[in-house]
Amino acid sequence: MKKINFIYALIAFAGLSSCTSDLDVVSEDPRVLSDEILYSTAAGYKQALGGVYGNLSLTGTGDAGSSFLQGVDAGTSQFGRCLWYLQNLTTDEVIWSYEGDAGTAELQRNTWTSSNPLLIGMYSRTMVEVAFANEFLRQSTPEKLASRGITNPVDVANIETYRSEVRALRAFAYYNLMDLFGKAPFITENDPLNFKGPQYDRAQLFAFVESEMLEVLPNLKPARTNEYGRLDQAFAKMVLAKIYLNAEVYIGQNRYADCMTQCADVIGSGYTLNPDYLNNFKADNETSPEMIFTLQSDGVSTQNYGPTTVMCNGQVGSLEGNGSAIGVGGWGGALRLRKQFVQKFDGIDYDFDTRKTITGGGPRSLEINDISNKDQGYILKKYSNISSTGIPGPSSTFVNTDFPLFRLADAYLMYVEAQMRKDGANNGSSTANASATSLGYLNELRDRANGYDFPDFTQSQVTLQFIIDERSRELHWEGHRRQDLVRFDLYTGGAYNWAWKGNGINGISISNNRKLFPLPAQTIAANPNLTQNPGY
Repeated sequence: MKKINFIYALIAFAGLSSCTSDLDVVSEDPRVLSDEILYSTAAGYKQALGGVYGNLSLTGTGDAGSSFLQGVDAGTSQFGRCLWYLQNLTTDEVIWSYEGDAGTAELQRNTWTSSNPLLIGMYSRTMVEVAFANEFLRQSTPEKLASRGITNPVDVANIETYRSEVRALRAFAYYNLMDLFGKAPFITENDPLNFKGPQYDRAQLFAFVESEMLEVLPNLKPARTNEYGRLDQAFAKMVLAKIYLNAEVYIGQNRYADCMTQCADVIGSGYTLNPDYLNNFKADNETSPEMIFTLQSDGVSTQNYGPTTVMCNGQVGSLEGNGSAIGVGGWGGALRLRKQFVQKFDGIDYDFDTRKTITGGGPRSLEINDISNKDQGYILKKYSNISSTGIPGPSSTFVNTDFPLFRLADAYLMYVEAQMRKDGANNGSSTANASATSLGYLNELRDRANGYDFPDFTQSQVTLQFIIDERSRELHWEGHRRQDLVRFDLYTGGAYNWAWKGNGINGISISNNRKLFPLPAQTIAANPNLTQNPGY
């Protein structure tokens, strides 16, 4: 499967100004096209579609260090990297060694403020996604197409499909804003470019994401029939499953039955588990039958400091010199594991688990008593810039490995959790036994992880505590952990502490307001409709 080259496509929007109220998209790139030129052909519309996708992988139209967000650095505004920082670095799974890097110390010590540059980057990049989507929708109405002489039925039908994909991407952007910040300015294609937008709270955002995804879903391509890098019906169903699974957090409602329905649809749509777990995280993971949607990375054509470049280089240990085994030069021990994650793999059940790619022992201690000491803390080797056939990527810095935003194993685990919570609620309890179907899904994952050498799980072994731990074992470093811990009420408070949580060496309780991140101060200053989250 061929990856999309987003660079030229992103130029379509590089001149769009005043799109987020407080930030402008600016570019001096001479390749920026006017609307009249770009949208004059059906091919131009596909190029513009690539720009909406491209904003999720790239930061600018120049090299990896370029950014078209005025006043926001590329290193603190790449969508996938910021998502990974907020969903993983703020949890029990990982530590970043270089705390002088902007915003990282506050995030991993859970002491962030509204001026944190990574929060500014995530919020701004996601609102730019909304702006790019809105602009595409403005330019692709039937009236616009007719006025530009685009009347061929095939072209018109294709552009209508593009519109459905763009609406799904916009809903996905608002889903992330709802999850991370709990509120956002609501702006659509019917609003002018300089429109600041009213504040939508979680209930309003939930209603929009749900209704928008349900409306466009029939018009998206069926699962596994779109070209790689573009979304399909399974993408929309995964977003719906996510909002339904977390509905009690978002809107105080039990939507577990709806989550099960969406997950069952995804599971039956043609995606299959990759027989080799680790092939999901290699340089040719675009060939994996498990991938539902990824954030693309290419060592030549779409170089970026995204999450897989960060993780592959960060996995190279300060003591091990294992860069050649990962296909990168490495960043000298940038990433290490917190003790509580390592302990998820303790016990004979996980001694031969292929998901356990942890290196430790010898001079490398389990405890991290000094974050700046890169010899403390175990390291991981989950991601690789080497293909499943042993071929390294073309660059030893920028990797070919795509970030697995949604994959089939997550649908399995969401279904199991939703079933247990739904059946428990029906019986007046917080949980119930896993059904035969749920046990089947769990055992498929267990069999893959252990080479079919372990007996199947039984009902007595499967509890909600097991599920939250199994989600970490299966999905660690994939952008899910914070959301999962919040849903299980283990993120804030002191019921579950991890190393350096709350800036305590062994972890301390953090206040409940930190279930949400603050809106960036500059965004509130620019839009009088917005209010800050409590406690910030």
